[in-house]
Amino acid sequence: MTPNVPCLIFLLVADVTLSAPAKNQDPVNETDNSLEVIPRPRIDFESYIFQGDILMPKTTNKNAVPCVLTGCLWPKQGRHVTVPYLISPYYTQEQRNLILTALQSFEQTTCIRFVPYSGNTRDFIYFESISGCWSSLGRQDGGQYISLDKDGCLSRRTIQHEVLHALGFHHEQVRSDRDQHVQILFENIKDGEYDQFKKVQTNNLGTPYDFTSVMQYGKYAFSKNGRPTIVARFNPNYDWGRATRMSANDITRVNRLYQCN
Repeated sequence: MTPNVPCLIFLLVADVTLSAPAKNQDPVNETDNSLEVIPRPRIDFESYIFQGDILMPKTTNKNAVPCVLTGCLWPKQGRHVTVPYLISPYYTQEQRNLILTALQSFEQTTCIRFVPYSGNTRDFIYFESISGCWSSLGRQDGGQYISLDKDGCLSRRTIQHEVLHALGFHHEQVRSDRDQHVQILFENIKDGEYDQFKKVQTNNLGTPYDFTSVMQYGKYAFSKNGRPTIVARFNPNYDWGRATRMSANDITRVNRLYQCN
């Protein structure tokens, strides 16, 4: 669902008192009840939703060039890439646990380390239930939101998907070599939604096209008539879209992009 961004700005700046999130290394049913005032991420009034769930500022051209060329990577310290995070206190503890478990899945397979925001860094991610499921592409200056609506966005697949956007990854079906692997059936796409399938210049990191990636749209995404909008060239009848977690290729791409050892 595409949020109404001007209204969204008002909602995002209204509350600045937050409870500190439970630390990743602690049992996820424990919380830190201390309160602190923190800066809230900002969203440009000109921002818009690109490809269904990527928040894009109109003042940049990040959708046209590889994210790695625009300085969007998170900093690496020693062997690990550190990403500070906060989780809205308006999630229940059970909902917080779902987010934390998804973050821990990155730590089990990559060099990404999510650490509770301490106020000592300018850039961080803030998980909030706003409207729909969306994220910015790569690290944003001054902090950024990942919207995980309580009603429908708190599956492991969706959380990993939006975090991968925040780490700098596009959708699978828009990658630069997609025409070798899939055909986009524009005649079946809803009017006004063609940009959701706009091919972009991507760094594919030497990995194959992956129908099992959590970044791959479903076969009927944005269909106006119930017919497929994406078909596999090797078999138009092939179906996909049942991934519940990051694929091996998703993990490999994170490790290659961030040069994990």
